Amino acid sequence: MFFLSSNHNIVDTVTETLSENVNIISWKTFEKYFADKAPEVIDFLVKLLIAVIVLLIGIRVIKFIRKLVRKTLAKTNLDEGLKQFLDHLLNVALYFFLIMIVLGKFGITASSVIAIIGSVGLSVGLALQGTLSNFAGGVLILLLKPFVVGDYIKEDTHGNEGTVSEIQLFYTKLVTVDNKTVILPNGALSNCSLINFTHQNKRMIDMKVGVSYQSDLKKAKEVISEVVKQDPSRLPEEEFQVFVSELADSAVMIGIRTWVSTEEYWKARWRITEQIKYTLDENGIEIPFPQMDITVHQDTERKS
Repeated sequence: MFFLSSNHNIVDTVTETLSENVNIISWKTFEKYFADKAPEVIDFLVKLLIAVIVLLIGIRVIKFIRKLVRKTLAKTNLDEGLKQFLDHLLNVALYFFLIMIVLGKFGITASSVIAIIGSVGLSVGLALQGTLSNFAGGVLILLLKPFVVGDYIKEDTHGNEGTVSEIQLFYTKLVTVDNKTVILPNGALSNCSLINFTHQNKRMIDMKVGVSYQSDLKKAKEVISEVVKQDPSRLPEEEFQVFVSELADSAVMIGIRTWVSTEEYWKARWRITEQIKYTLDENGIEIPFPQMDITVHQDTERKS
């Protein structure tokens, strides 16, 4: 019994000794590891702090440079779209330069970044194909000038239309008549058919009005001509035309063509349309609606 108790005490003593030694070894190992890695950790933290400071200062500097460049561009006679394009190009270039500086604080050089991009050039090229196409499209738009900021355009691919508010590096922004913003990629916009409604300073109103076959056609043309002639937006140096354009199924179609300034187009068109309706009603000239005459032939003979 005494032998078993002694063995038990010996086991407990050995276990405690081993546990203490393990704790000492673990702590010494941690101290050694920390002592070895401490300079690297401190160096990284210092680099990180410097990088954050450089980034914050760089952002402020970029904003100041852009503000200065915008004021300079505002004093020039450059196209507004070109000014916006240059501003966005400068913004991208400055931020790219800033990122390279920040990466340099961690020992990553521009040549390393270029080497990495070069090694995965095909994949990057495919990934950026749409982006590069949009950039090239933006350059073509600025060089060829199919439209400029302030023009009202309509693209035929999806039927989007509106006033051009911005021409950016990769996208063009349109503002619709109900004040919605439509963003179109420059690549697609430079390759599609589009209508520029404000490229010219004048525009023709081309419309038709139908009058009844029973109405006095000569009188109808006279009263319509008077409405067009008296409209304040009509350009007096340009001739207007009122003519019979078509003998339709239910009406005689009278064509109307007159020139107005581009900015007055819709107001003039709506005003002339409304005034023609009032004038025709006052003169008893009917504007017919589509109708069909049906003749019923009744068979008087009874079938036996």
